[in-house]
Amino acid sequence: MLKHFISKICGKFLFAPRIMICIPSQVTEVEKKAVIDAASQAGARKVYLIEEPIAAAIGAGIDISKPCGNMVVDIGGGTTDIAVISLGGSVVSTSLKIAGDKFDEAIVKYIKKRYNIMIGERTAEDLKVNIGCVFPKIQDTEMNIRGRDLITGLPKTINIHSSEMLQALIEPAMMIVDSVHSVLERTPPELAADISDKGIYMTGGGCLVDGLDKLLQEKLGINVMIAQDTVSCVALGTGKALDNLDALEGKARK
Repeated sequence: MLKHFISKICGKFLFAPRIMICIPSQVTEVEKKAVIDAASQAGARKVYLIEEPIAAAIGAGIDISKPCGNMVVDIGGGTTDIAVISLGGSVVSTSLKIAGDKFDEAIVKYIKKRYNIMIGERTAEDLKVNIGCVFPKIQDTEMNIRGRDLITGLPKTINIHSSEMLQALIEPAMMIVDSVHSVLERTPPELAADISDKGIYMTGGGCLVDGLDKLLQEKLGINVMIAQDTVSCVALGTGKALDNLDALEGKARK
């Protein structure tokens, strides 16, 4: 797959390209080496690794080189990365395997338990995008879905409300909130004060679940902002970091 994307972007190149790859903030040295080896074998001349929260912060337009603290919560498909960034690096960080995919799984489990109907991941994602929420809505919305009745084995159509999605999604959402709280508890007081003044930045497609920013804000008492072009923040930040390798040489590892 890496070879395909390298050839698609670079075409027939005379010189092997430099590549920067995003990694979760809590990966081990063995996992880092495996990523570097895979990219090298795919045709990279030099491989640089950058932590996803740092790339997300750069992509969101945050100046991470200053000595003040910035907190980024990057919710992707497979992992949620939470980091307090100062002077171009992570001061406190954590990574948990609860993100967009877990939200989909929670919806599938809820529909199966409540209605005895099995739905696919695509239907679960449609529910999440269209009526999913983790904070009570002013107006309850609804959506029709089709699934397989586990008793008869036949297709069945049911009507789902956003209030039901709240019940399905609140558990994984609260796990993310608890992890953010845990990182804040381990943050040095001066940086925690900066975060309290500036707020928390959310990036990644997973943060677009309706009400997740409101839930985080209510539970922590700190202003929460969703970055512009949130889905592409990590990719944009990685590109900017690759353009400014000299400034980030200490943070991007060969």
